[in-house]
Amino acid sequence: MDIKSLNIDESAKQNAQAWLDGDYDEATKRAILDMAEHNPQELNESFYRHLEFGTGGLRGIMGVGTNRMNKYTVAMATQGLANYVKSQFAGESELRAAVSHDSRNHSREFAEITASVLAANGFKVYLFDGMRPTPELSFAVRHYHCHTGVMVTASHNPKEYNGYKAYWSDGCQLTAPHDTAVIDEVLKIKAVSDVKMKGGEQNIITIGEEVDKVYLARVEQNALNPELIKKHHDVKIVYTPLHGTGITLIPRMLKQLGFTNVNIVEAQAVPDGNFPTTPSPNPEERAAMSMAVDLAKQIDADIVFASDPDADRVGVAVKRPDGEWMLLNGNQTMSVLFYYIVKQWQEKKMLTGNEFMVKTIVTSELPADIATRAGIKIYDVLTGFKFIGSKIRELEGMETFIAGGEESYGYMIGDFVRDKDAVAACSMIAEIAAWALEQGKTFFDVLVDIYREYGFYKEGLVSVVRKGKSGAEEIQQMMANYRSNPPQEIDGERVVCIKDYKSLESKDLISGRVTKINLPKSNVLQFFTDKGNKITVRPSGTEPKIKYYFGVKGELCCKECFDKINDALDAKIESIKKSMQL
Repeated sequence: MDIKSLNIDESAKQNAQAWLDGDYDEATKRAILDMAEHNPQELNESFYRHLEFGTGGLRGIMGVGTNRMNKYTVAMATQGLANYVKSQFAGESELRAAVSHDSRNHSREFAEITASVLAANGFKVYLFDGMRPTPELSFAVRHYHCHTGVMVTASHNPKEYNGYKAYWSDGCQLTAPHDTAVIDEVLKIKAVSDVKMKGGEQNIITIGEEVDKVYLARVEQNALNPELIKKHHDVKIVYTPLHGTGITLIPRMLKQLGFTNVNIVEAQAVPDGNFPTTPSPNPEERAAMSMAVDLAKQIDADIVFASDPDADRVGVAVKRPDGEWMLLNGNQTMSVLFYYIVKQWQEKKMLTGNEFMVKTIVTSELPADIATRAGIKIYDVLTGFKFIGSKIRELEGMETFIAGGEESYGYMIGDFVRDKDAVAACSMIAEIAAWALEQGKTFFDVLVDIYREYGFYKEGLVSVVRKGKSGAEEIQQMMANYRSNPPQEIDGERVVCIKDYKSLESKDLISGRVTKINLPKSNVLQFFTDKGNKITVRPSGTEPKIKYYFGVKGELCCKECFDKINDALDAKIESIKKSMQL
């Protein structure tokens, strides 16, 4: 089959031919020729570009090709990572790395290849003996004093995907300047012949139970009311790992804390990269939570939670007074976590005035309100959990980190892990359910209590997608228009503050005062109104899409008014969308 004669991109032809001519296995070459003969368009998609190593690592569809996740693209990315780490720690006598993976198809294979390349480059590699949650990989990087770490996962993406998260020596995903510098090194690796694949087998150390115990012991220390857990050990919990890594540690952690009535969704307890019981293993989606909610209804449970495949994110469902189950969004779960933790730190007189909490700029302002009223500093960071980890590193030794979170279902309690942690979050959510029970309340009642005390905060999200190059240009023009001609009012409310994360300026439109925003630059705008509402406009950096995050606020006088106020706030968000012509 002559690839040169195919009607596909020239770059796809060149990349595919390079693999046919290069040091790639025969099965790969046969797959290329088969695509050329039977599915040229698939060949084009697989080879028209190199899979991008972004600021968070790799993520893509699995298969043969330069634009696919496979053993060769994983090996080349790892070589680039190894080259950069070696350049940054040139004086070290021994370089160390930790490697783990989730339950996805080929994840173990990719993890072993990653470990082999790092070992061949002289690293001492701590490779987990099987799948483990992402937060434990972050923990292991710091526990073993590693210089880097890799977690093979595509998080909550569909089954066709896999990915690769790279970590720095602080246990946090790569941030500036390392993120872009690693990308530069990866781009220098043009072929598998540039990769050291063999020769360091003796440098690979298998780890497992010994670090599990240390990590779980540290999570256990988060418990704020161990005696209360003992009293309400039989609080009725439903948990599903959605065929992912959560099954390895979350039930074990709950048992270690003393919870005795943990009901696992057995059909989703078996690790399986095909995720056979759900169209998407994403705990944000109702379909992914449906089996857990069904079980909760059967046994009249007190709380439901689910972790995604790499067990860094958590979805929660709670029982309403009418007996129906309601899925909480990430802002709501985060607010309850903050509320409980702050309340306990206050009651136990643990606050010294030097503590802080962190949220992202697109997250609800409710967690910030909770922290501020308690005299706890609250820091905003850019979207992405790595920026929460970066803030902890910046303040280490000066201020005490309590907790952090983001609207996309990620939470961190304590600083021993530097990424979102479903093991720690599920443990604290279970404790809150026991605490609510002690007061004759439900988890839903706790959320209502928060809304009554701080105001009813409600959030919404709209993604506007345009097509192709012209779409990307249109979105850039939209951002330019918002900057040159910002709205004076939105839905009849006066805009009183504009935050521009590109110019790093916050402008008070009442006083005219301009203050500096102490964050990395990002193409994001925020508009705050005199009624306390917030609109965030954030274009995607990788596709022609722009996201609008809406945050509105009302007053809740009683539990019985919940639905009425909730509906009114939903209507308010719809009205704002209309006023912004969305």
